[in-house]
Amino acid sequence: MLTESLKQQIRAIHQQLKTSLSGYQPRPTQNKLIAEIASIIAGQYHRHDRIGLIEAGTGTGKSLAYLLGTLPYALSQKKTLVVATATVALQEQLVLKDLPFFHQHSGLEFNFTLVKGRQRYACIQRLQQKIQQPMLFSQSEPAPEEQQVLQRLLVAWHERRWLGDRDTLPETVSDALWATLQADAHVCSKTQRQHLHCPFHLSRAEISDSQVLVVNHSLLFSDLLNGNTVLPEPAECIYVIDEAHHLAACARELLSAQAQLADNGRWLEKLRKSLQQLQNILPETALRDVLKLDDAVSDFFAALKPIERSLTDYLPKWFSTTTQQEYRFQHAALPKLWQQQAETLWQNALKAANGCEKCLAELQLKLAEQKKPISSWYNLLQELAYAKQRFEQQHALWQLLHHPQTEPAWQARWLSRESATATPLFLHASPLAASLQLDTLLFSKAYASVLCSATLTALNSFDYAKRELGLTEHPGLQCLQVDSPFAYAKQAEIVIPKTACEPTAPEFTAELIRLLPQYLQANEGSLILFASYWQMQQVAKALRDQGFSLLVQGEASRQALLQLHAQQVQHGQRSILFGTQSFSEGLDLPGKLLTNLIITKLPFAVPTSPLEEALSEAISARGGNAFLQLSIPATAKKLVQSCGRLLRQEQDEGRIIILDRRLVSKTYGKAMLDALPPFRRVIEY
Repeated sequence: MLTESLKQQIRAIHQQLKTSLSGYQPRPTQNKLIAEIASIIAGQYHRHDRIGLIEAGTGTGKSLAYLLGTLPYALSQKKTLVVATATVALQEQLVLKDLPFFHQHSGLEFNFTLVKGRQRYACIQRLQQKIQQPMLFSQSEPAPEEQQVLQRLLVAWHERRWLGDRDTLPETVSDALWATLQADAHVCSKTQRQHLHCPFHLSRAEISDSQVLVVNHSLLFSDLLNGNTVLPEPAECIYVIDEAHHLAACARELLSAQAQLADNGRWLEKLRKSLQQLQNILPETALRDVLKLDDAVSDFFAALKPIERSLTDYLPKWFSTTTQQEYRFQHAALPKLWQQQAETLWQNALKAANGCEKCLAELQLKLAEQKKPISSWYNLLQELAYAKQRFEQQHALWQLLHHPQTEPAWQARWLSRESATATPLFLHASPLAASLQLDTLLFSKAYASVLCSATLTALNSFDYAKRELGLTEHPGLQCLQVDSPFAYAKQAEIVIPKTACEPTAPEFTAELIRLLPQYLQANEGSLILFASYWQMQQVAKALRDQGFSLLVQGEASRQALLQLHAQQVQHGQRSILFGTQSFSEGLDLPGKLLTNLIITKLPFAVPTSPLEEALSEAISARGGNAFLQLSIPATAKKLVQSCGRLLRQEQDEGRIIILDRRLVSKTYGKAMLDALPPFRRVIEY
């Protein structure tokens, strides 16, 4: 429970933070957030089921609110506070700004650390070896400029100007070069003394000394799936999951699997040749493991061969055109032969993956005994690690596929290829939902969980989020909407102009070209959001022909476009950004940088992806309406996110123009408009 002394401590810290924060504006909504979050995690509403779903609009100060509402209680109970975010931008804000400020002014004693995946770190031993023996991890001679970059990185590490991770690199490093430096579970192993002080292992050592851990959604859920090998047990954690509207999709993606279906013979044969070399390197005591792995590889290949042969008959039927890139199995029904082979394949793939693991461990021991690294042995190590990864992919895929599907199916299954002539062919499987696993692994085991976002409701209801996240059966669940402090009706307006056609009409692109110029005033920062990349390109070409200067997504990096946009606006010039749906979230353009937001079309997702098709199919099989149950709630949330780009600070103002008449002509339009913040409305119908 929340004791009186804890309440007093929270109030005192809040007062200290107010005094220390320059330009602090009193926010009743922030006070409400702090009180509600503290009550939820302390068990004021339910002694055991401590879960909150909180939608907090822009400007509510939710980051500071959830730190103040959770950390004093977490420290008093000796629980770890885990803050999970979806984006790097919010992680950086927490670690570089919010947490240092909170630590300095709260008077609380705590350590915090950012927990990242292994591939975000360099292996310093590998860096040194690449400088001393450039050919060790490469088949070709590296360029002199590349070697100079490596030398400078090593100096920066020794001088403590670089933390050894990708996010603090002192200079640009290409993806290809980074791939040769990044920490690897097998090459950069704690079992080898020279790797004990690599950045990855040093960062993991900080976890046990930290009371606050900042992670991304992907690391949080993958760690739960792997048995909490990185983070503390859920019962010892109080979770704050920010940007929680991304969590379900992230979890579903991690539960999915894909693996190469055709043309596996080449890498399997290469592996078997590597195993022959291993027999000449490893001690006699390890030869049995090598032979068992060789048998597992043979068994897996033998089980896969009939499926590969069957593709000769199936592919011409499934891929009817040369441009078709995907084929979805309706109701997730695989060919009978494939279904029969699935269990054998996942068992053999598991044996092979375990065999690779054992041989890797033996080879690492041999490498540790050598005074100088042996290039061919490192190549073998990489080959085994690569094979282990491939078998793990095959195991995950066929384990999902060995469950026969009944209608309505609970999986999506499909094939993909880049083109008719391209190899390889991939087979995919994905659950339609991750709600069961989220509840089982996280929410039912956690000491307490608070999920927050600016867009958790759909059409002003939490029902969609509760189903997605597996929270429908939690008696202690508290749902709270906290409005933004912005004076929406005073600061901005929504305009729905008359249009000559609906956005689904073929002539709508021409209508956009006709309408847009009248809404692009001089000396104004504008963002125009498109639902289609093709349509954006067509409109951009036409407007440029009319003399408009445009900054178009895809023509430069996002950062470069935003920098140029800011420069133009700051110099009193008109600046027009063109972007697709990815620009509708995580884009921060405060003040004059954005006063004119134009949404060309409601952001309905076209159900052409195999996963979206399968979701619609499953809803229809249950007698539901996929458009009403899936498309409209998802589109309403995206529209709220898009409109959220306009007002970022309490003094901001501007207008939103929506060129989609369906908000007026369709029955769902009013519900979508009512789900938006209370802007002034100008409806020209």
